[in-house]
Amino acid sequence: MKIRSDILRTYQSLHTWTGITAGLLLFIGFFAGSLTMFSDTINDWATPPNYQLDQVHSDKHELLLKQVLSQNPDSLKAVTVSYDENSSPIHWYGQGSARGFSMDDQIWHGTLNDQGELVAELRHVNELSMLIDYLHRSAGIIGEIGHDQAGVYVLGIAAFLYFLALVSGVIFLLPSLVKSFFALRKEKGANRFWLDSHNLVGIASLPFHIIIAITVVVFSFHDLFYGGLSQVYGDKPMFGGGEKHEEVRYDIRELATLTEIKQTIHDYAPGYEVNSIRLSGLSSAHPSASISIISDRTLMRGPHNDYVFLNPFTLEIDSSTVRNESGEQSIWAAVVTSFFGLHFGSYGGELGRWLYFVMGLGGAFLFYSGNLIWLEKRRKKQLLKQSRSSHFMANLTIGVSLGCAIGIAGVFAASKWLTLTSWNINIAYMWIYYLLFFVTLAGAFIYGAARFSILSLQILAVLCLIIPTNSVIAFVLPSIGIWAPDSLGDLGIELGAVGFALASLYALKHAKCRVYHGEENSIWYCSKLSKKEVVESFS
Repeated sequence: MKIRSDILRTYQSLHTWTGITAGLLLFIGFFAGSLTMFSDTINDWATPPNYQLDQVHSDKHELLLKQVLSQNPDSLKAVTVSYDENSSPIHWYGQGSARGFSMDDQIWHGTLNDQGELVAELRHVNELSMLIDYLHRSAGIIGEIGHDQAGVYVLGIAAFLYFLALVSGVIFLLPSLVKSFFALRKEKGANRFWLDSHNLVGIASLPFHIIIAITVVVFSFHDLFYGGLSQVYGDKPMFGGGEKHEEVRYDIRELATLTEIKQTIHDYAPGYEVNSIRLSGLSSAHPSASISIISDRTLMRGPHNDYVFLNPFTLEIDSSTVRNESGEQSIWAAVVTSFFGLHFGSYGGELGRWLYFVMGLGGAFLFYSGNLIWLEKRRKKQLLKQSRSSHFMANLTIGVSLGCAIGIAGVFAASKWLTLTSWNINIAYMWIYYLLFFVTLAGAFIYGAARFSILSLQILAVLCLIIPTNSVIAFVLPSIGIWAPDSLGDLGIELGAVGFALASLYALKHAKCRVYHGEENSIWYCSKLSKKEVVESFS
C-alpha cells in the first residue's frame, strides 16, 4: 500500500507528539488498571483472615437482618446482606459511606453465634484495591475539580491524545505493516528492536486500545455528555426508571423478606446470581434496595457485577443495568452498559480478566517503549553529550514509570505489617506510595536515568520479593501476627509478585549491559563508579 511521503511524515509527527505528551500518565493508568482486574482478590489478600466474620447458612440471613435492624438504628440508613462465602454475612457503615474513596471509613460486621444471637464488630476498611483504582483513574494526580479527582479529567484529555496516537500510528505503519508485523530484529540494534516490539504490541492489541481510549474519554467527561443530551431529552430520563413515585413512609414490619427480593430478581433477570442486597433509606420516604447480581455470560455495568434497583417494601423495580425477561432496556442504558462492560472486562469470566490484565501491562509497555524510541531518534550520534531535553525526558520516563511500579510494590510489601500497628492503614498506603514515587522521581533527576535505572530496578525486584517473603515469615513464625495465603487467589498474588520480580531482574540484566557496555554517545550510557565514588555519591 502506497501513501505519499508528506502524508506519512504528518501522521508520524502526530503519533510522536501525542504519544509523548500523554504517554507517562497513561503508563500509570494502564499499569494500575491491569491490577484492578483482580481488585477483589487484592482485598482478600490484604485483609487478615479474622477480619471477615463467619458466613451463615442461606436460611439464616433473614434472622440476622431482623436482629441488626432492631438493635442498630444506624443500619436503617444502609445495610448490606452478602451471600459471598468470603465476606461477612451482613455489614453497615459506622463511619463514612460506600461512595467515593475515603481513608477513614469504619464498618460494622455482623454474624450469628451458636445460640443464634447477633455478634457485631467495628473495623476499619482496608482500601488497598481502592488505592490502585485511584491511581488507575487519576494517575495519582492530587486535587479535585467539582465532585471528582482532577486527575480523572487530565486522563480524559490524555486518552483523547492517545486515540489520535493510535489512529495516526496505524496510518503511518500501513505501508510496511505486512512486512514488519511479526519482525523483531535484534541484530539491527536496540532502537530497531524497541520499535518492532512497540509496533507488534500496538497492532496486536489495537481493538482493546481503541475501546479503552474511547471509554476513558466518556467516563472522564460523562457529566458534560449527559448535560448535552439533557438538552435533547429535557425532563425525560435517558436511562428509564425516572418515574415519580409517591412519597410514602413504610413501617419496617412491611419490609419484604430477602427470599421475596431474591425471587423478584430471579424472575426479572434469569441466569443471574444474587451476590448481595443493599437496603438503604428504610425509615425515609425513598427506601431503596440495590441488588448486586453477577453473570459471566454477559457484559456487566460494574467491574464484577450488574445492579437491579427496587422498592424493598413493594418490590416495584425502579431501574436496572440489565435486560429483563422481556429483553427490555433503554437504548442509552444499553450503550452505557456496553461502555462499562468493555472497559472493565466484566465478561468472559476469569479468562477475560487475565486477557485484560495482560493487555493492560502491554499498554504500559507501549507507552514506555514509545518514550525510548523517541529518545533514540533524537540521539546525536556524532556527539558524546546529548541535549538537555533528551536527558530531561529520559529522567522523567525512568522516574515516573519505575516510581509508579516501586510505589505500588512498596505498598503491597508493607500491607500486612501495617495491620500490626495502630495507624490508619489507608493513610499509610498513600504516604508509602507517594514517598516512594517522589523519591524515585527525584533520584532519576539527581543521578541520571542511566545510572538510576539500575538501582531502581534492583529496588523494585527486592520489594516484589518481600511480598512472598512475608508469607514465609508468617508460616515459620505464626505468632508474629501476619498471615500466609489461605486461598488460591492469595497465592496468585504472591506468585504474581515473584513474576514481577523476575521480570525486573531480567530488565536489570539488559539495563546493565546497555548502561555499562553500550554506545558512549547514548543517554543510557555511563561508566561504572568506583567504590570511592559510590560512597561520595551518597554522602
